[in-house]
Amino acid sequence: MSVLDVPRTTGVVRTGRWSLRYRGRTLLICAATAALAAFSLVLALGTGSYALTPAEVVRTLFGEGPPGAGFIVRDLRLPRALVAVLVGFGMGLAGAVFQSLTRNPLGSPDITGFGNGASAGALVAIILFDAGAPQTALGAVCGGLATAAAVYLLAWKRGVHGYRLVLVGIGASAVLGSATSFLYVRADIGKAAQAASWMIGSLNARDWTDVRVAALGLVLTVPLVLAYARRLSLLEMGDDTAAALGVPPERSRLVLLCAATGLTAMTVAAAGPIPFVAMAAPQLARRVTRAAGPNLLPAAWTGALLVSAADLVTQRLTGSALLPVGVVTGVAGGAYLAWLLRGERGAGRI
Repeated sequence: MSVLDVPRTTGVVRTGRWSLRYRGRTLLICAATAALAAFSLVLALGTGSYALTPAEVVRTLFGEGPPGAGFIVRDLRLPRALVAVLVGFGMGLAGAVFQSLTRNPLGSPDITGFGNGASAGALVAIILFDAGAPQTALGAVCGGLATAAAVYLLAWKRGVHGYRLVLVGIGASAVLGSATSFLYVRADIGKAAQAASWMIGSLNARDWTDVRVAALGLVLTVPLVLAYARRLSLLEMGDDTAAALGVPPERSRLVLLCAATGLTAMTVAAAGPIPFVAMAAPQLARRVTRAAGPNLLPAAWTGALLVSAADLVTQRLTGSALLPVGVVTGVAGGAYLAWLLRGERGAGRI
């Protein structure tokens, strides 16, 4: 029996006042994608001019590898691999929240402008203030939240609805793209080259500071998103239904929007705006789990797998870690977007 044939068993875990409902199939999909992401991470750690087998990589992580492998694996390669997993996890989760709020598969942060807002804030920090990783993260968060506030207010008309949020976000994305181009023109050649490489979405030269930035983003936002998971599912049924079941629609939507924007900003600060992961991961997770609702954790682990696998592909294709991972996700994401638009058109939604 394959993973896709697992029965749809459902259970509930209760601890005092709290209860957690789960599906056996969803738990198994999460475990499988997490295991695949971990295996991809191990393969990436063994890839390079100093090649190692998966067994040697595991032994090295526990301090028993070949001579000289400890520095290469733990100090040089491990930060990059961990950033790939953490950033992918965050992008998948943020994409699931945005798509659920907008009730639109195109409602991911890199389409609706929230990712571009974080990128613009980070570029201001890099180009104008020559910022390091912590200051770049702060700039990304400020840019993302400012964009979220602007899009939310412009999309407001007796509430915020999905397609209006997407359309306003696309307009904001175009404006922010122009602002980014202006920053490039004003920058000197060295900073412009550094920013251009970062804007593609790159894991090159990641260190433990970037790992801490990505991990901090997850620690601060993931518990909030999971705490509002039930409200997010109810919001998918419509504001009237959610209100009738005791969920304040606008307040819940605003909290989730801020949490997902902060999550997007921190992932962008750690690795740049890696394209299409936030869009593809929730849709792939929903098709694998065959479950309604936002599928938050399956989408998050799917995102981790996508970025980790893309990083592995870049290293195997070029024999080095110089190719930005955003190139691979951009090529694959373009094909995915064409397939998604074809499906939406066939369903009569566009």
